[in-house]
Amino acid sequence: MANTTEAAVTGWWPWPLVAAVDSLNRRGGAFAVRLVRYTGKSREPIHPKHLVDAPWHHWYVDYLRANDVVLDVGCANGVHTLAAARRARQVFGMDADVAQLGIAAATARRHAIDNVRLVAWDVTGAFPFPSETFDAVLFLDVIEHLEPRVAVLQEIRRVLRPGGRLLLSAPHRDTSWRRRLRAAGLFAFSDADHKVEYSRDSLLAELATGGFEPTEPIMPVVYDTPLAGLIDVVGGLALAPYARLVRWKREAALRHPEESIGFRVVARARRGAGT
Repeated sequence: MANTTEAAVTGWWPWPLVAAVDSLNRRGGAFAVRLVRYTGKSREPIHPKHLVDAPWHHWYVDYLRANDVVLDVGCANGVHTLAAARRARQVFGMDADVAQLGIAAATARRHAIDNVRLVAWDVTGAFPFPSETFDAVLFLDVIEHLEPRVAVLQEIRRVLRPGGRLLLSAPHRDTSWRRRLRAAGLFAFSDADHKVEYSRDSLLAELATGGFEPTEPIMPVVYDTPLAGLIDVVGGLALAPYARLVRWKREAALRHPEESIGFRVVARARRGAGT
């Protein structure tokens, strides 16, 4: 049970309520993916957020150019790889999960996207590409799943051309809901597989250790609400109300960036940083 200090953080939320909401919240996303397939919204098992008009989900596209060669590190089912391919000249998607790469390949064929190459590879090892190969690297909601991380950032730096862009997203650990979970003695990371989540300063420090610095202010994602799982389930059932709820989460994060579920960063290699 929470002590006096913890109670001050949890406020009027008693421990059983925090635990129950957390449990429902964590199950909502996976259940929504199953609902998406069951209700015929997608042939592939994807999150409903990829089925609504929410351009901030593909925020990185605005930082790609028509002649770019792009690497998507930890591409999974290729949602971001294929979005980037509609803007860039060529995109390489790299992931160790062959089943997820199969989904990416099938989706590319179905949409006649022919400028994508998929590579089965452990992203925590040395990349199978020469130095200075890519104009941009996508590293989207992946870094928090990895050990080691700095070595991966250094490998990204190696394969980027001079002036190349790192487009990264990572989870935020210090929202009100994350603090409430910690105060209640519960696991506070947003995913059980996360090895780390970040404060703004700790993310900047890890990027600097890996040889990168932001080129513009860090951007918020969406509001970290304990109702996120329920909202995802709504998306599995009906996309129109889900789209309105997603817009609300986005607008709330823009008003209160300190409550954003994550960070989005545009970075370049630091001058003089070693490899």
